[in-house]
Amino acid sequence: MPELERLATTVEVWWPQNLAFLHAGITNAGSKGTNRVIKTVAGDAYGFRNPNNQRLRTRCVTTRNTCGHLNAR
Repeated sequence: MPELERLATTVEVWWPQNLAFLHAGITNAGSKGTNRVIKTVAGDAYGFRNPNNQRLRTRCVTTRNTCGHLNAR
């Protein structure tokens, strides 16, 4: 079956990364999530006339987690 062959190929290609996660228990999910938020907010603020306001809005949104405003649950 082509689907199973593709799955096996994908697992084989990603096996070193999966093995590293199983040994260390560390992922890059946090940085991926932060980058997604930055891209989303930057897209929302694209129409701002002042680029400094766009940067400020991105910084405020991404640092809210340290203040307890973003709930990870």
